Amino acid sequence: MKGISFNTWAYSSFPSWVPSYPLEEVIKRLSSFGYDAIEIGCAAPHAWPDYLSPERRQEILKLLKEHNLKVSSMLPAPGGGPGNNPSSLLVEERRFTIDHYKEVVRLAHDWECPTVMWIAGWASFGMPQQDAWNYSLEALKEVGNYAKDLGVTMVVEPTPADSNLIETADDALLLAEQTGLSNVKVMFDTFHALYRNEVPSDYVYRMADKLHHVHISDNDRLPPGQGRGDFDSVLRALKEINYDGYLSMEVGFHTRQAEPDWYAKTSIDFLKAKVNEIF
Repeated sequence: MKGISFNTWAYSSFPSWVPSYPLEEVIKRLSSFGYDAIEIGCAAPHAWPDYLSPERRQEILKLLKEHNLKVSSMLPAPGGGPGNNPSSLLVEERRFTIDHYKEVVRLAHDWECPTVMWIAGWASFGMPQQDAWNYSLEALKEVGNYAKDLGVTMVVEPTPADSNLIETADDALLLAEQTGLSNVKVMFDTFHALYRNEVPSDYVYRMADKLHHVHISDNDRLPPGQGRGDFDSVLRALKEINYDGYLSMEVGFHTRQAEPDWYAKTSIDFLKAKVNEIF
């Protein structure tokens, strides 16, 4: 594997109003805790592309290198005011979302990040689900082609706890396959598998050679080992399929009461010990 990463949601004001820290401070803290990489959520105040000048992008890249942190992955901020739903009823929102995704991909390229997540969106009331699927597919094709030119891989994530379109491993695999693009692959989040009362290690075997990225979280967005998830079986499955991507913690942003440093430290202490034991 490439290493262990931590998602910045817990240190930002998205999606819950949790304690918010400048991205520079987050980089320094995660590096000091022993992380290999950082997964950057593209919301304010950290990485909404329109708010980042070329100069600031270079400053952040320099700081990352100084602290020996790679950018494992990046993801857009779905929902909220702008929506950013590629499956929207509104053609204007779909167009905005595609253009926004391209800006996220460009930012990933600027920060030498290899992976951007595709949150496929959601079908609205009265809308045939097939229409929503087709809108998302067409958007992903356009963004995927743009990303391919920049050397970025798009990964489709099943998000049943947050949306109603891509809910399972098979959904993600089918959408990715239908693009026909070699740089569109899949990922999964153990939290979402647990939400569906599925076995996270089954996702590893089902996705296999198409698996490009993994989110690690226990139930209720707890650090791994703090809930009911079986992470021994997940890691053994990843070892069996020769997984060579990052493990990215996506925890601690579900409640205003979350203390981000505790989530970051507890997560890496548990997972590093498990990785050393199993790998």
